[in-house]
Formats: sequence, structure tokens, C-alpha cells
Amino acid sequence: MREVILPGSIEELWRCLDDKPQASVYAGGTDLLVKMYNGLFDPEALICLDRIEELKEVGEQGGSIRIGACATHSGLLEDPLVRKRLPALWKAIGGIGSPPVRNMGTIGGNICTASPAGDTLPPLYAMKAEVELLSREGSRRVPIPEFITGPGATCLKRAEILSAVWVKKPEGYNLHHFEKVGLRSALACSVVSMAALLRLRPEGIVEKAALAWGSVAPTVFRCPEAEEALAGKPLCAESLSKAAELVRDGVSPISDLRADADYRRAVAGNLLLRLVDIADEGKGR
Repeated sequence: MREVILPGSIEELWRCLDDKPQASVYAGGTDLLVKMYNGLFDPEALICLDRIEELKEVGEQGGSIRIGACATHSGLLEDPLVRKRLPALWKAIGGIGSPPVRNMGTIGGNICTASPAGDTLPPLYAMKAEVELLSREGSRRVPIPEFITGPGATCLKRAEILSAVWVKKPEGYNLHHFEKVGLRSALACSVVSMAALLRLRPEGIVEKAALAWGSVAPTVFRCPEAEEALAGKPLCAESLSKAAELVRDGVSPISDLRADADYRRAVAGNLLLRLVDIADEGKGR
């Protein structure tokens, strides 16, 4: 029988780590439980963060939104601040798993799992999010590309937790999009996903673009070359096709049970082409 410890505060958490230094800390546990069931992970003890209320808070601080790492996906879908200010992240969260998974899973857990297919990651990368890491010695903030060092790997230290995610409000963008392609229309792990933020002039010229893809590289893939190729150009099939070729040349997907590398490479570029339709849909609202 494995011991599960449920601290109710940060101070209690530090005491638990003193008592059980080899314990694994988690929140949500939707990925953790699967790994344990399949024999891929066998911790001595577990420390669950789900009862620490201060790790669930969401609020505005200056030009940023701070999201507590233990905020559940369902809670974030219902949060008006996330829906209004971070629409690409909000849409990505809505496609995670099933309602029970969203009720249990947390944004911090999704980040710390560090899967290239993690749905929250492309919008967080596109918005240049930072993670707040907390230990008994204090806190530090790390850009998310530096925090995730590879598939399933982060720079999180022992006796340190991910306490929050900081996202600057993307005020300068007027097109916010997230889309993923999976093997099913629901409950699907992404074969390829893309987050896109664009600043468009009224005449349709792209002033600025922030783009990020999931499931096409060991970590989330950014393509500055494609962003620069779009800047100053009309948002049209021609300009997007040129940018899409840069994306296809830059990605490094793998072949697995869900898709082969060539398919992922093609889809990564094709998702960019969809932005013309997305912009047109926005005009019609």
C-alpha cells in the first residue's frame, strides 16, 4: 500500500518533504496514475498538492495573469479572466481529455508532464509564459522553453514545486487561435497542434505573429522564420504557403502509433494555411 500525503498549506508541504524526502509531488495525477498502472513509475510515497488552496488562485497582476499551478482545467474553462484575456489557451484547455479528466487535471500537471503533445503548451509558448518555481528558499521565474528541457524532462529541482504560470496579456493581438488534429474528433491526444496569435491591420496585413506547434519536435516548436515571413504581408494563401514551407523544413517529428513523421510535417504546415479561414470567420461575427 503506497502512502499518499495531502498537505493543506505550503508550510505543511515543506514539513512533509522533510519527513518523506524521496516522495514524489504531484497535482491532478491524470498522467501519473496511468504511468503507475503501467509500471512505468513506482514512487516510494506521493504528496498531493490538490488541497493547497493558494496554488489554485487565478488573478491579474499588472500586465500579466497569474494562474495557480493547481487550477483545474474545468476551473480555468469557467474562469472569465482566462476566457476573455487568454482565448487561445482557453480553447486548448477545452480540448483536453474528457470532463472527468478536466475536473481532475491541472495546468501545472500538464506543464510538468512535459509531453510534446501537451495541449496547453503551444499557447503558453506563443505567449512567452513563465513558470513560477517555489522552494523553501524562495521563488524563481523561468521562461517555459527553459523549464521544459526535453520530452518528459524539466529543470525542476528536488524539494521545488511549480507554483504558478505567468502569462502576459496578449493585448497586441486581434486573432487568437488554437487547433489540434487527432485520430478522433474527441478524447484525442494531438497528432499535431498549433497556437497562433496575429496582429492584423484592418486591411488584412500581418503586423506581428507568434506561432507554436506541438507534437512535431522533442519540445514545442517555434518558427521565428515563419513569423518574420508573414510580417508586413497580407494574410492570404500565398504568404501563408511560403511560411508553411519554412515550418515543414524546420520541424523534426517522429513516427509513432498515431502518425508518421511525414504526415505530421505536412499537417504542421497545413494548420497555418487554416488562418485565412479563421480570420474570415472572425470578420463574420
